[in-house]
Amino acid sequence: MGDAYPELAKQKDQVKKVLRLEEERFAETLEQGLKILKNDIASLKGKVISGQMAFQLYDTYGFPVDLTADIAREHDLTVDMDGFEKSMDEQRERARSASQFGVDYNKKIDIEGTTDFTGYEHLQEQAKVIGLFRDGEPVEQFKRGEHGIVVLDKTPFYAESGGQAGDTGVIQGGEKTSGVTFNVQDTRKQGDGVFVHIGELANGVLNKGDPVNASVDMDRRQAIVLNHSATHLMHAALQTVLGEHVAQKGSLVNADRLRFDFSHFEPMTQEQIQAVEDLVNEQIRENNEVETNIMDYDSAVASGAMALFGEKYGDSVRVLKIGEFSTELCGGTHANRAGDIGVFKLVSETGVAAGVRRVEAMTGHKALEWIGQQEKSLQQIIGLVKGSKDNVQEKVQQIMERNRQLEKELDQLKGKLASSAGSELADQAVEINGIKVLAARLDGVDPKSLRDTVDQLKNKLGTAAIVLATVTGDKVSLIAGVTKDQTRVIKAGELVNMVAQQVGGKGGGRPDMAQAGGNDPEALNDALKSVPDWVQQQLT
Repeated sequence: MGDAYPELAKQKDQVKKVLRLEEERFAETLEQGLKILKNDIASLKGKVISGQMAFQLYDTYGFPVDLTADIAREHDLTVDMDGFEKSMDEQRERARSASQFGVDYNKKIDIEGTTDFTGYEHLQEQAKVIGLFRDGEPVEQFKRGEHGIVVLDKTPFYAESGGQAGDTGVIQGGEKTSGVTFNVQDTRKQGDGVFVHIGELANGVLNKGDPVNASVDMDRRQAIVLNHSATHLMHAALQTVLGEHVAQKGSLVNADRLRFDFSHFEPMTQEQIQAVEDLVNEQIRENNEVETNIMDYDSAVASGAMALFGEKYGDSVRVLKIGEFSTELCGGTHANRAGDIGVFKLVSETGVAAGVRRVEAMTGHKALEWIGQQEKSLQQIIGLVKGSKDNVQEKVQQIMERNRQLEKELDQLKGKLASSAGSELADQAVEINGIKVLAARLDGVDPKSLRDTVDQLKNKLGTAAIVLATVTGDKVSLIAGVTKDQTRVIKAGELVNMVAQQVGGKGGGRPDMAQAGGNDPEALNDALKSVPDWVQQQLT
């Protein structure tokens, strides 16, 4: 497809790498899903895989329902697709419900005209109330304590857009309406440019048509603009360090921190994170002016400005330039100079979707607070290990190595304990039709040691069917083993699942070895007593 999309041919190696990583991820999904599905099939009663089970595989593990259906057919089973679709509908409804926060302020309000935004130049503005809305319906007046929306003919409040949070502040009465205070908790944009101020009337009575004074929370706005300008510098730094394939996939800029989602195929290394942080701070120290220019879209793109895929732009666009390092289309509010940002600290890097990474960062005094907290934590660690800044890493490594050694010694002791207990247990086995049957509980034994103990008992007993259990807190761990000469008649997976169901769990595995868990320790003793009778039934 290179003829139609030259970008593909230019980034051939990048495309190959991303495709390979996607194949590897899907292979991991298949492997994990197949294990879970096979265990579920082993414990299935009947010929139908429940829709809930298929949905869990899809929703939790990313296992395609079509593949579940294919595997079901191989085992002469079917999938309850109606139940699957019902679970999907319930998930969609939960998602819709989670997005509702009381009043729907995204509901379009019926008002003519647009709001004149003056917030690039001013943080205070004299304006006129041209609309009041309560519960989405127009009203003529707000009284003290009422929540709703105020619309002004002009405003300094920036409306949430492009990832930047909406401004907060106050709208106060003018000369004829003194004593009126409307606390603005958020600002959003409606339709073709109507700014809505969301909040509560704290004092007085506010009427449609009243003259007011609108004042933005200056400290909060300043923190936001520093984070927004830093976002632009970070975007350019990510492209410099990781490659030109980096593209913005989402962002959030508020007073506390900035969050930036971008296209990238693997986690960033610590060296790459440090390189991005160093580049941004280098630009901050250079203190270049933050320039904004209005031009037509084609000229802006020709000048090198980055346009975000999927964003809608008008004929005229706002171009933001920070030195020669960053040039983007952006309608947000920004610092005057890069140096105003003060300091930049990248605090986290995670994955949010296949091929999409997320970074979070802080600037200004918030970044300094974060660095101070890290310093405090380091000092506490230094005190705990009785070291100094110069040797704290060495001290921690010594403690970790000592801990690993102790864990290894503990595992060895647990293994010896289990082996010793296993030797004693062999005498408790009962013989049923030539098969030694043993079902026992080993308290104080690590669940991992049970498997080794089962292997030892199988070797000692010769022809045998064994179930061992241990309890940790309120969790039951079960291991079942069957010697290979009996697996055609007695399946370890069926045996362990029979016991597990009586203790509130389930499990499965190979015909000769299987494991399970449960959450009802009180029922364990009776469940183990049922093993000889169950084995007898399989042999008749």
